[in-house]
Amino acid sequence: MQPTFRALRHVALVSGLVVALAGQSARASDDAGDKITIMVGGITKIIYLPARLTEQLGYFKEEGLNVELLSQPAGVDAENELLAGAVQGVVGFYDHTIDLQTKGKDVKAIVVFGQVPGEVEMVSSKAADTVKSMADVKGKTLGVTGLGSSTSFLTQYLASQHGIASSEYSMLPVGADASFIAAVKQGRIDAGMTTEPTVSALLKAGDAKVLVDMRTVDGTRAALGGTYPAASLYVQNAWATSHKAQSAKLAHAFVRTMQFIHSHSAEEIAAKMPSDYQKDKVLYVSALKASLPMYTADGKMPTDGPATVLKVLSSFNPSVKGKHVDLSKTYTNEFVETK
Repeated sequence: MQPTFRALRHVALVSGLVVALAGQSARASDDAGDKITIMVGGITKIIYLPARLTEQLGYFKEEGLNVELLSQPAGVDAENELLAGAVQGVVGFYDHTIDLQTKGKDVKAIVVFGQVPGEVEMVSSKAADTVKSMADVKGKTLGVTGLGSSTSFLTQYLASQHGIASSEYSMLPVGADASFIAAVKQGRIDAGMTTEPTVSALLKAGDAKVLVDMRTVDGTRAALGGTYPAASLYVQNAWATSHKAQSAKLAHAFVRTMQFIHSHSAEEIAAKMPSDYQKDKVLYVSALKASLPMYTADGKMPTDGPATVLKVLSSFNPSVKGKHVDLSKTYTNEFVETK
């Protein structure tokens, strides 16, 4: 007996439904196993310690995530990798999200690690007699990680607070870590902005002294007038929207790490980090101890933070100056609050 048209249509519909469901299941499986590549703006910097620490603690795997961490010393280059789609996220300074919005790019921070920059303006011991504050940098050469970087805008802002124009000193890109230390030792810079553990290494060697300390909330408020959220995980909004489950899992893994940091000593945290991060373990622990106040406890954006960052960028970043910025689109607490 020949099958009826109605029967054939029923078979076709059922077959189509089975194929569709199989496809959805395969996509869900693929999404769960998709590798998430995160570019870190200098993976050994203590300001970005939560990235490697989360991996070391196994929290990515516990959330069912396949995360690869890459290191790129300059945050500007890391953001370019994000926009090109080469990476899904960047661990870098929050201020990039503001700068990118003025260029028509929809990028937002979904976890905030640092409520303050963790940056320190160091003055070379050779120049310490003549440079006792940022009021004395006229005619000097100041080191930054890169031109157009977060350190360059912060440097300009600190100098401007003392009436020193950008044209009255030079900024030299010297990177971070060993290259920054070399620039100080070689006398190529009189002062410069860097982070831990470079700060502690310079202090221990007697090669530099602290000029402006933004490792603590009090020090940052004194220098910048408010908290200054810096180290964060930022992603393209389109990715966060289309990968809500992964975004929430990433945020949850990082929040667990922030809680670990606030419930353990510097020695206990250092013990979880790779040995090649701690060539001088005593120095590393000392640097970490000095940096602990900068970390958020819950990954959330500090209430007064975005406005402080916008104030600094509006003063010296040509992309931001005079532009309207919707700060509510530069970050979200949605994912850190997702249980």
